[in-house]
Amino acid sequence: MKRLFLSLLFFLVLALVVGYLVSGPDFMDWGVAGGLFAVAVVGEGFRYWMQRSRARKRESSGV
Repeated sequence: MKRLFLSLLFFLVLALVVGYLVSGPDFMDWGVAGGLFAVAVVGEGFRYWMQRSRARKRESSGV
């Protein structure tokens, strides 16, 4: 869970920086920043789901 939090925090900061760099000094481009962060959240959620499903498969022996 700590890795998930740190990863999302890193991507949040990265998305905010990219949103600011794309927009220039006038205003923050929240659409770009929010979109990038949404992609990061979906990716981390998928990674977490895959990790849990693999662990569940290892848990059931079948015999």
